[in-house]
Amino acid sequence: MDPELAAFIPLFPPADLTDVPAARELHAKLTASAPVPDLSGMDVEDHVVSGEADVPVRVYRPREARGAILWFHGGGFVMGGLDSEHPWAARVAEASGAVVVSVDYRLAPENPYPAAIDDAYAVLTWAAENAGRLGFDAGRLAVAGHSAGATIAAALCLRTRDEGGPRVHFQLLNQPGLDDRLETWSARHFTDTPWLTRGKLASAWGHYLAGRAADEYAAPARAEDLSGLPAAYIASAEFCPNRDEDILYALRLLQAGVPVELHQWPGTFHGSQAITSAEVSRRQLAELGAVLRRALA
Repeated sequence: MDPELAAFIPLFPPADLTDVPAARELHAKLTASAPVPDLSGMDVEDHVVSGEADVPVRVYRPREARGAILWFHGGGFVMGGLDSEHPWAARVAEASGAVVVSVDYRLAPENPYPAAIDDAYAVLTWAAENAGRLGFDAGRLAVAGHSAGATIAAALCLRTRDEGGPRVHFQLLNQPGLDDRLETWSARHFTDTPWLTRGKLASAWGHYLAGRAADEYAAPARAEDLSGLPAAYIASAEFCPNRDEDILYALRLLQAGVPVELHQWPGTFHGSQAITSAEVSRRQLAELGAVLRRALA
């Protein structure tokens, strides 16, 4: 473990998603302590996208933005929203120089799969149709997210390819959960890793699927054909149950002819880049911004 990260581990609460209201309350307290973002270099506005349900979005528009990013927050499919993701979405917009559309997709267990992916598809369609008004080139539209948000981003690429929907130019998947089966080495052995354990991951998938059999739009690792998908950047953490499925997905994308950049970050754990005082976290965050800038240039 990176020593700068390891110093914070005793401060973490137990990793548990069995009690969703309690987990949401704790998540809200943690995110409320995040530094207030500097919005002086961008315009921020809220919209509501009509779909199967109304989907709130928050648009961050830097000056002279190049391209756009649909950003999907993490939270195990059950936590998070526009306000909790506000510091991260603003940071992504500043670092990438792109318009960021932060998506407040519906959460499980109240709204299990496929509610979140339906919301994501509705926002993708809205963003593509309103590219001019939002201030970006529709040919430079990326999807990105962290953890469960990265799962949704990967699934969205599969769905829009299969349904002939709006073209996605690039996908950035930061520590995604891609396989509900939890059969990889890391998923079986990382039972007590910081922040995300096998038990917490199993609870997240249970809430999301609610007894429904997973398909590729729920768990992208189940997709048999990965050809024709957008170029990808995938980041994994060494001590994360999702690690091996992330690496395997990158390999399968490569074998399907999709350009992939894969970065396995040694000494890190799931979500550890939130500890921004650590040098490795600062390198991770700088790289995410640089990758998106290159992809959307």
